[in-house]
Amino acid sequence: MSRKRLRVLTWHVHGNYLYYLSQAPHDFYIVTKPQHPPGYAGRVGHLPWGDNVHEVPAECVRDTAFDCVLYQHVKHYQHDRLRLLSEAQRALPTLFVEHDPPREHPTDTLHPVQDPNVLLVHVTPFNALMWDNGVTPTRVIEHGVLMPDGVEYHGTLPKGVTVVNNLARRGRRLGADLFEVVRHSVPIDLVGMGSSELGGIGEVPNPALPQFLSHYRFFFNPIRYTSLGLAVIEAMMIGLPIVALATTEMAQLVKTGSNGVADTRPAVLIDAMRMLIRDQELAREWGAAAKRDACERFGIERFVRDWDAALRDMTS
Repeated sequence: MSRKRLRVLTWHVHGNYLYYLSQAPHDFYIVTKPQHPPGYAGRVGHLPWGDNVHEVPAECVRDTAFDCVLYQHVKHYQHDRLRLLSEAQRALPTLFVEHDPPREHPTDTLHPVQDPNVLLVHVTPFNALMWDNGVTPTRVIEHGVLMPDGVEYHGTLPKGVTVVNNLARRGRRLGADLFEVVRHSVPIDLVGMGSSELGGIGEVPNPALPQFLSHYRFFFNPIRYTSLGLAVIEAMMIGLPIVALATTEMAQLVKTGSNGVADTRPAVLIDAMRMLIRDQELAREWGAAAKRDACERFGIERFVRDWDAALRDMTS
C-alpha cells in the first residue's frame, strides 16, 4: 500500500501548533495575504519551518490542487471557505481543529461547525467534553511537542516564570489579576508578547525559550479558562515543576505532590511556590516527574501518528 503524501490546505493560526503539525509526513499549504495579517501569516517568525510548509497567496487558493482542507479558526471556515475556495475544493475532505474551549457559555454552546462530513478535532479531552458538538463527528488529538536537544533543567533561579502573551489585555480569563496577587507574595517573571506592560521581560523567541525557562525554579500558570497552553507542556518537557489552577485540562495534567501543585485556592498555590523556592531538591524531583509525564503524553511521534491517521481516514 503506497503512503501518498497529502496536500493539506490550512491557515497559520497558532505558530507553534502549526510547526508541530508540520512534523507530519505531508505537505502543508498555508494561506497568506500581503503584510501577513493575523490568520494569514506565512513561514514567518523564528520557527525552523521545514520544506513541506508552503505559502499559497489567498488569490491562488482556488487554482491550487489539494487533497483535504484543515480549518483552524471559525472565521476561515465561515468566510474563506466561501470566498477563497472553489466549489470542488469545498467538497474536499474537511477537518476543523478546535484550539479552545467554548467561550460564550462553558456547557451550552453549539460548535459553529455543524456538518456530519467534517471531522472536528479537539486538542484536549476537556474541550471535547465542554463543547456541544452537535452533528459533527469528533476526535481528540492531544498536543505534541518537539523539544530541542541539550536543554536541561537547572532551576538555579529561586523564582517562578509565567509565559502568557498580552496578559494585560486579556485580563481575568488568562489570570492577569491572579498574576498580580501572586507577584506581590512570590518572585515571579512574566514572559511573552506585551509582557513589558506589566513589568515583564518581553518576548523571548520560540527557539530560545526552552533554554531561557530552564533556569527558573518552577512554572506558574495563572490561566482560569483556556485550552492547555503549549508553554506549559514545553516547560514540563524541560523538567520544570508546574503550579497551576486546577481548571480545564490542567486538573488532569498537574498532579499535586508529584509533578507540581494544582488547586483553585490562590493561597495554596502561593504556599507551594514558597516551598519550591526554599527546597530546590523538591523542585528537581517534581520537575523530573513533570518531564516523564509530558514525554509520555505529549511526544511528537504520537502526535504525528494521530494526525497522520486523521488525515488518511478522511481522505481514504
